[in-house]
Amino acid sequence: MDYEGLIIRPPSEAYSLLLQVTVGCSNNKCTFCGAYRQKKFKIKSLDQIKKDLHEASSYENVDRVFLCDGDALIIPQPRLEEILKLINTNLPNLDRIGTYANAKSILRKSVDELKKLRDLGLKIIYLGVETGNVELLQKIHKGVTYEQMVEAGRRVKEAGIILSVTVLLGLGGIEKSIEHAIDTAKILSDIDPDYVGALTLMLIPETEMYEDYVAGRFVLPDQFGFIRELYLMIANSNFTNCFFTSNHASNYLPVKAYLPREKEKKLKMISSVIEAKDPGQIRPEHLRGL
Repeated sequence: MDYEGLIIRPPSEAYSLLLQVTVGCSNNKCTFCGAYRQKKFKIKSLDQIKKDLHEASSYENVDRVFLCDGDALIIPQPRLEEILKLINTNLPNLDRIGTYANAKSILRKSVDELKKLRDLGLKIIYLGVETGNVELLQKIHKGVTYEQMVEAGRRVKEAGIILSVTVLLGLGGIEKSIEHAIDTAKILSDIDPDYVGALTLMLIPETEMYEDYVAGRFVLPDQFGFIRELYLMIANSNFTNCFFTSNHASNYLPVKAYLPREKEKKLKMISSVIEAKDPGQIRPEHLRGL
């Protein structure tokens, strides 16, 4: 397989074939993210994708494919349909195809176009929401408004594609911790995704947010401040049927909850951890990671 640079995928795609169809991220401006800073965005050639799929056709038991890098959905519809058809031809036992997407790239597709991609095997889209706070969305350079983020998420769901979104605990620092948590609960409720993954902010050198932290302009919550945000996000959310997790390696308190069914049970558990403030009940710093 021909991979350019560092390849990143969601934890749930650990056993998927990673097919790089784009290099980098079409936005690549988020102030907290350093994942694609060393890459100039481009769409890989169809010839190279064909070569990779030819190689993959000799692999055994490939039932899932994840399209890398940061935003494969930005590929124009005709080319993306062609790529999905090639995947299905070369990997006949495929169960699903997944991809990262940002709100802008989703909104470039109509619901009918998204349905066409679904029919060709695109079964799950991972959307980085990060926050529902209007000021923070602008400050971190997500490139979309609250309303556009909600529309993008709803469009994916209307097309019958599974929607998994990520949010970032701590993104507002101490100053906007409460507003960030409550506003994020609101945007999650408005989108009503199938999955939510809450990650905890880890500052990356050579990003704008890291520079603000070093200069003292941005102050992180403490360990239990992060967990309090998790509590507030769950407490103020209203989902139809969502699997909410904070089991990423970055998190201090791993939580898995089917919401709304397990809401009160999980809130009680999280509250007890916050009240105890016992470091022994949370993940040690040296075990956290990206």
